[in-house]
Amino acid sequence: MIINKLVAGQRVLLSGVIYTARDQAHKRIAESLFNEKKPPFDLIGQAIYYVGPAPAKPGEIIGSAGPTTSGRMDVYTPLMLENGIRVLIGKGKRNQDVKAALLKTGSVYLAAYGGAGALLANSIKKADIIAYEDLGPEAIYRLEVEDFPVIVIIDILGNDYYEQVEEHRNA
Repeated sequence: MIINKLVAGQRVLLSGVIYTARDQAHKRIAESLFNEKKPPFDLIGQAIYYVGPAPAKPGEIIGSAGPTTSGRMDVYTPLMLENGIRVLIGKGKRNQDVKAALLKTGSVYLAAYGGAGALLANSIKKADIIAYEDLGPEAIYRLEVEDFPVIVIIDILGNDYYEQVEEHRNA
Protein backbone atom coordinates (compact mmCIF):
# COMPACT_ATOMS: atom_id res chain seq x y z
CA MET A 1 0.00 0.00 0.00
CA ILE A 2 1.28 3.45 -0.86
CA ILE A 3 0.14 5.34 2.20
CA ASN A 4 1.37 8.74 1.03
CA LYS A 5 -1.37 8.75 -1.64
CA LEU A 6 -4.22 8.07 0.78
CA VAL A 7 -6.59 10.92 1.64
CA ALA A 8 -8.84 11.23 4.69
CA GLY A 9 -12.32 9.99 3.76
CA GLN A 10 -11.11 7.75 0.94
CA ARG A 11 -12.46 4.21 0.77
CA VAL A 12 -9.78 1.58 0.20
CA LEU A 13 -9.65 -2.17 -0.39
CA LEU A 14 -6.54 -3.59 1.29
CA SER A 15 -4.76 -6.67 0.01
CA GLY A 16 -1.67 -8.19 1.57
CA VAL A 17 -0.45 -9.00 5.08
CA ILE A 18 -1.75 -7.37 8.25
CA TYR A 19 -1.16 -8.34 11.88
CA THR A 20 -3.70 -8.38 14.68
CA ALA A 21 -3.09 -7.00 18.14
CA ARG A 22 -5.37 -5.84 20.92
CA ASP A 23 -4.80 -4.56 24.45
CA GLN A 24 -2.83 -7.43 25.98
CA ALA A 25 -0.74 -8.06 22.86
CA HIS A 26 0.14 -4.36 22.71
CA LYS A 27 1.18 -4.48 26.36
CA ARG A 28 3.48 -7.45 25.71
CA ILE A 29 4.98 -5.87 22.59
CA ALA A 30 5.63 -2.66 24.54
CA GLU A 31 7.30 -4.67 27.34
CA SER A 32 9.55 -6.41 24.81
CA LEU A 33 10.55 -3.05 23.29
CA PHE A 34 11.24 -1.51 26.72
CA ASN A 35 13.39 -4.54 27.59
CA GLU A 36 15.23 -4.27 24.26
CA LYS A 37 13.94 -7.64 23.09
CA LYS A 38 12.65 -8.40 19.63
CA PRO A 39 8.88 -8.16 19.23
CA PRO A 40 7.14 -11.25 17.81
CA PHE A 41 7.20 -9.83 14.27
CA ASP A 42 9.18 -7.14 12.45
CA LEU A 43 7.22 -3.93 13.06
CA ILE A 44 8.88 -1.95 10.25
CA GLY A 45 6.32 -0.90 7.65
CA GLN A 46 3.58 -3.16 8.99
CA ALA A 47 -0.16 -2.77 9.54
CA ILE A 48 -1.90 -3.65 12.81
CA TYR A 49 -5.61 -4.48 12.94
CA TYR A 50 -7.27 -4.11 16.32
CA VAL A 51 -9.34 -7.29 16.36
CA GLY A 52 -9.90 -10.36 18.48
CA PRO A 53 -11.39 -12.73 15.93
CA ALA A 54 -14.02 -15.26 16.89
CA PRO A 55 -13.00 -18.92 16.56
CA ALA A 56 -13.36 -20.34 13.06
CA LYS A 57 -16.19 -22.75 12.45
CA PRO A 58 -15.34 -25.99 10.63
CA GLY A 59 -14.33 -25.22 7.06
CA GLU A 60 -13.74 -21.52 7.74
CA ILE A 61 -10.43 -19.65 7.83
CA ILE A 62 -11.46 -17.38 10.70
CA GLY A 63 -14.59 -16.41 12.61
CA SER A 64 -16.15 -12.98 12.76
CA ALA A 65 -13.37 -10.39 12.65
CA GLY A 66 -14.78 -6.95 13.38
CA PRO A 67 -12.66 -4.10 14.72
CA THR A 68 -12.41 -3.19 18.37
CA THR A 69 -12.30 0.36 19.71
CA SER A 70 -8.94 1.86 18.82
CA GLY A 71 -8.74 4.24 21.76
CA ARG A 72 -7.99 1.29 24.03
CA MET A 73 -4.59 1.01 22.33
CA ASP A 74 -3.80 4.76 22.43
CA VAL A 75 -1.41 4.41 25.39
CA TYR A 76 0.81 2.06 23.33
CA THR A 77 0.33 3.50 19.84
CA PRO A 78 3.04 6.21 19.79
CA LEU A 79 5.62 3.58 20.81
CA MET A 80 4.40 1.21 18.09
CA LEU A 81 4.62 3.98 15.48
CA GLU A 82 8.10 5.02 16.66
CA ASN A 83 9.20 1.41 16.13
CA GLY A 84 7.97 1.14 12.57
CA ILE A 85 4.24 0.39 12.41
CA ARG A 86 2.79 2.50 9.58
CA VAL A 87 -0.87 1.49 9.32
CA LEU A 88 -3.39 1.21 12.15
CA ILE A 89 -6.82 -0.33 11.57
CA GLY A 90 -9.67 -0.13 14.06
CA LYS A 91 -12.70 1.99 14.82
CA GLY A 92 -13.34 5.23 16.66
CA LYS A 93 -11.46 8.42 17.39
CA ARG A 94 -7.81 8.67 18.44
CA ASN A 95 -6.29 10.96 21.07
CA GLN A 96 -3.98 13.91 20.37
CA ASP A 97 -0.81 11.94 21.22
CA VAL A 98 -1.69 9.33 18.60
CA LYS A 99 -2.54 11.99 16.02
CA ALA A 100 0.81 13.71 16.65
CA ALA A 101 2.66 10.38 16.37
CA LEU A 102 0.87 9.54 13.11
CA LEU A 103 1.90 12.88 11.65
CA LYS A 104 5.47 12.61 12.95
CA THR A 105 5.99 9.11 11.52
CA GLY A 106 4.07 9.54 8.24
CA SER A 107 1.58 6.85 9.20
CA VAL A 108 -2.16 6.41 8.66
CA TYR A 109 -5.19 5.35 10.65
CA LEU A 110 -7.88 3.39 8.86
CA ALA A 111 -11.33 2.38 10.09
CA ALA A 112 -12.80 -1.03 9.41
CA TYR A 113 -16.56 -1.27 9.37
CA GLY A 114 -17.89 -1.85 12.88
CA GLY A 115 -20.71 -4.39 13.13
CA ALA A 116 -19.57 -6.11 9.94
CA GLY A 117 -17.25 -8.76 11.41
CA ALA A 118 -18.66 -11.62 9.33
CA LEU A 119 -18.34 -9.57 6.14
CA LEU A 120 -14.78 -8.56 6.99
CA ALA A 121 -13.88 -12.20 7.69
CA ASN A 122 -14.72 -12.98 4.04
CA SER A 123 -11.75 -10.82 3.00
CA ILE A 124 -9.34 -12.83 5.16
CA LYS A 125 -7.79 -15.55 3.03
CA LYS A 126 -5.31 -16.95 5.57
CA ALA A 127 -4.95 -16.62 9.34
CA ASP A 128 -2.08 -17.95 11.44
CA ILE A 129 -1.39 -17.33 15.12
CA ILE A 130 2.22 -16.19 15.38
CA ALA A 131 2.52 -15.12 19.04
CA TYR A 132 0.87 -15.05 22.46
CA GLU A 133 -1.43 -18.02 21.80
CA ASP A 134 -2.25 -18.02 25.53
CA LEU A 135 -4.25 -14.81 24.94
CA GLY A 136 -6.89 -16.72 22.97
CA PRO A 137 -8.65 -14.38 20.54
CA GLU A 138 -6.20 -11.62 21.55
CA ALA A 139 -3.23 -13.63 20.27
CA ILE A 140 -1.30 -12.05 17.42
CA TYR A 141 -2.40 -13.36 14.05
CA ARG A 142 -0.74 -12.90 10.69
CA LEU A 143 -3.59 -12.33 8.26
CA GLU A 144 -3.50 -12.41 4.49
CA VAL A 145 -6.33 -10.23 3.23
CA GLU A 146 -7.83 -9.53 -0.15
CA ASP A 147 -10.07 -6.53 -0.84
CA PHE A 148 -10.44 -5.80 2.89
CA PRO A 149 -12.69 -2.69 3.05
CA VAL A 150 -11.55 0.29 5.13
CA ILE A 151 -11.89 4.08 5.20
CA VAL A 152 -8.92 6.43 5.64
CA ILE A 153 -9.60 8.34 8.86
CA ILE A 154 -6.26 10.09 9.44
CA ASP A 155 -3.90 10.53 6.49
CA ILE A 156 -0.16 11.27 6.59
CA LEU A 157 -0.86 15.01 6.57
CA GLY A 158 -2.88 14.72 9.77
CA ASN A 159 -6.25 15.30 8.10
CA ASP A 160 -8.92 13.65 10.27
CA TYR A 161 -12.04 12.46 8.47
CA TYR A 162 -14.08 12.34 11.69
CA GLU A 163 -13.28 16.02 12.30
CA GLN A 164 -14.09 16.90 8.67
CA VAL A 165 -17.50 15.25 8.94
CA GLU A 166 -18.19 17.03 12.23
CA GLU A 167 -17.21 20.41 10.74
CA HIS A 168 -19.45 19.76 7.74
CA ARG A 169 -22.40 18.95 10.04
CA ASN A 170 -21.84 22.12 12.03
CA ALA A 171 -21.47 24.36 8.95
